[in-house]
Amino acid sequence: MARRYALRDDQWQRIKDMLPGKPGDVGGTAKNNRLFVDAELYRYRAGIPWRDLPERFDDFRVVHTRFSRWAEKGVWQQIFEQLSDESDNEYQMIDATIVRAH
Repeated sequence: MARRYALRDDQWQRIKDMLPGKPGDVGGTAKNNRLFVDAELYRYRAGIPWRDLPERFDDFRVVHTRFSRWAEKGVWQQIFEQLSDESDNEYQMIDATIVRAH
């Protein structure tokens, strides 16, 4: 796997216990939360549509459904808040639809 698109071990340690689907949580146990989070990072950092997500991350439809559920529950917001406290600005994204270049 291209590690440059994945979480570092220290980042994973900071968020792993806040993610749904851990053993002991109500409901089903997630297959692999770290691989799932890495799939999302890969997709956004590579700038690819869902359909082009590599198969090693699972079927893109399954990944998209899980992504949407986490978004509705606010999980992604919690992850962002946890990891942005010590941001090293390795990745910065700018939405070109609102930035004017002269």
